[in-house]
Amino acid sequence: MVAQAIASEAANMTINKKSLSERDICSKYITPSLTQAGWDLQTQVREEVSFTDGQIIVKGKTVKRGKPKRADYILYYRSNIPLAVIEAKDNNHSVGDGMQQALAYADDDSALSLPFVFSSNGDAFLFHDKTVKTGDVEQELSLDQFPSPDELWERYCRWKGFKETALEVVTQDFYSDGSGKEPRYYQVNAINRTIEGIAQGKRRLLLVMATGTGKTYTAFQIIWRLWKAQQCKRVLFLADRNILVDQTKNNDFKPFGKAMHKIVKRTADPAYEIYLALYQALTGTEDDKNIYKEFSPDFFDLIVIDECHRGSAKEDSQWREILEYFDSAIHIGLTATPKETKYVSNIHYFGDPIYTYTLKQGIQDGFLAPYRVVRLDFDKDLAGWRPEEGKTDKFGHEIEDRIYNQKDFDRNLVLEKRTELVARSITEFLKGTSRYDKVIVFCDNIDHAERMRQALVNQNADMVQENRKYVMRITGDNDEGKAELENFIDPESRYPVIATTSKLMTTGVDAKTTKLVVLDSRIQSMTEFKQIIGRGTRINPDYDKYFFTIMDFKKATELFADEDFDGPPICIYEPGADESPVPPEDLDETIEDESLAEEFAEGETLVDGTTPPDIDLDTSPVKPRRYYVKDVEVSVVAERVQYFDPHSGKLITESLKDYTKKRVGEEYSTLTDFIQQWTTAERKQAIIEELEEHGILFDALADEVGKDFGPFDLICHVAFDQPPLTRKERSENVRKQNYFTEYGEQARLVLEALLDKYADEGISNLEDISVLNVDPFSQWGTPVEIIQAFGGKSQFLEAVNKLKNMLYDAAT
Repeated sequence: MVAQAIASEAANMTINKKSLSERDICSKYITPSLTQAGWDLQTQVREEVSFTDGQIIVKGKTVKRGKPKRADYILYYRSNIPLAVIEAKDNNHSVGDGMQQALAYADDDSALSLPFVFSSNGDAFLFHDKTVKTGDVEQELSLDQFPSPDELWERYCRWKGFKETALEVVTQDFYSDGSGKEPRYYQVNAINRTIEGIAQGKRRLLLVMATGTGKTYTAFQIIWRLWKAQQCKRVLFLADRNILVDQTKNNDFKPFGKAMHKIVKRTADPAYEIYLALYQALTGTEDDKNIYKEFSPDFFDLIVIDECHRGSAKEDSQWREILEYFDSAIHIGLTATPKETKYVSNIHYFGDPIYTYTLKQGIQDGFLAPYRVVRLDFDKDLAGWRPEEGKTDKFGHEIEDRIYNQKDFDRNLVLEKRTELVARSITEFLKGTSRYDKVIVFCDNIDHAERMRQALVNQNADMVQENRKYVMRITGDNDEGKAELENFIDPESRYPVIATTSKLMTTGVDAKTTKLVVLDSRIQSMTEFKQIIGRGTRINPDYDKYFFTIMDFKKATELFADEDFDGPPICIYEPGADESPVPPEDLDETIEDESLAEEFAEGETLVDGTTPPDIDLDTSPVKPRRYYVKDVEVSVVAERVQYFDPHSGKLITESLKDYTKKRVGEEYSTLTDFIQQWTTAERKQAIIEELEEHGILFDALADEVGKDFGPFDLICHVAFDQPPLTRKERSENVRKQNYFTEYGEQARLVLEALLDKYADEGISNLEDISVLNVDPFSQWGTPVEIIQAFGGKSQFLEAVNKLKNMLYDAAT
């Protein structure tokens, strides 16, 4: 018996189990138990698994990673089916001390979604079985009672209700090219839940995954497993934009090779197995042009609908007819933003999402970029503008007498100086960051996007002289602009840098290096808002893209405060509801002819089968489409910066000081508690890092309170109303105490230089021995030689610790 063998070995070697580290407990007790139970350490057991990347924490212009979530063990039946998590503790803890942590890792909604959970301290296992409906959910097992892979798999299959016929597809492996790339934990959850749902007989499934989390890669793995298991022999991938189809074919779907075919001509070729198509390539205004009918209704076994919140979401759309024609196939909808209105519903068609992974989860896991918001309010936006009697626009049209406000600007009336002010604000921001950071400027319509392009060209004349494509309008009506979309997306292509657009770039544009998203569009649709925010959420470390900024000129970011922004989709659809007049949710998609035209590439048809309408931007002798006013001044009356709160996943809308006070109060109930922890901590930087992980933004706080104050004084002042001391004041207080006289001359020079470093740059210089490699220390010898001036490393560290204590003992 393994427990007896381990006990005998421990007795023979007189091992004191209490003295063993957590890793020793794993290697000497837990791993042998797994081996004895029949688990293959090479294929079924993974140790110290980091399943998140660690949240990105932004500190001013610098970024750092928080701690990733790490499981001590994850157990797999096969490489694609995780079954259990084990949390290990050293023997100074009880058997069940790791259970709550392990349950958090196994959580269905925000983590690994595992049914079997174990905790161990090397004496035994505490086993939590989520599949148990009645009886003991938790029980203690001895070291030699750990369940075998077959035992857990049998429980799992019984719990899921799998029939024998389902096992082949459920156990089919992921695709692997040998590069080591594996699906992330949430992708595994999405893939397995979809595969299992299909195995259990589901025919309509909806996957909701935030932009930038790999929906297409997830879809590829689903299709691959179903295809390899012969469950689905012919597959159709549908999208409504050419760029979405091409990105899919050339990237994630590439392993399908010669079995894959993109339908580009109006003919149906039945010789392939994996098809990709635009809706527009399959349909036409006349029945004989509906190419999809050249396939038999049962030709496809599976249809994947990309960005399913768009055209096919409507029951009466021409595109929905394709899905209804292939009704016998399994339909999987993919979207970051399911559309749920009184008139249109993804859930009504697909059912409740089989898996959801939100923007908030993606940011907290470190897979998506956090954001900050720069909100600018203009005087005319807030107060409105009314023309004086007889006022004419620049084309001589008399302007209708009424109050024009933000909802009118750039739609019914154009204040040209407002456009110039937006362009100037964007340019000033880039001059403070980088003139080559990729920027998308979302405008209300094509006319607005063109005027914004012109204004940005004038504000960036030096950059445009360097390359005329520095600013480009990328809209559906402009061939040259659309031709630059791939270059804008390509991280290796410097130009275009700034893209002005309306609708074309809201969905499916995989621009990984976008660092600034500008909102000068009045966005009323939550679906559209989520899609636009998704343009900035991708991370690209190779190009220093870890976070992005949203610059908002039309109050669009107020939608962040809506509980629907990152909440679960709820079906409110009413079948047969009258869609006239146009529902508010769809106004941005229908009210402007430009918007309709821009939804589709040239030569394609609209949902109703018609071609996009001509865009009339000219004035008319009667009433113009919009007035253009060039002589009305506009000014900024308010500007504020809001930060993503890693604690709640929301924007910090209260003052930074109030927010800091609240967060610190959650960690330290009194000033005494904080000071005690600070003074006793061997590494002050550890406390700083912990507070940063809880959302304290020290750089931003220093901008408000004063850049000469260190984190200790910022916390004491802001959270506990204490008068702060600057770093220089603290260093001077130490000098007054004649502390250095007990050391030799060279040691005194080193300590005084360290004190100067603290006064100039902060506490981190006192806690990183590598500081001895830089000036002025490098002038006095190598780090080893400098440390010898104190008598050795321990004496040097003792002197530095004493210096740190005196800094904060003095007038704390």
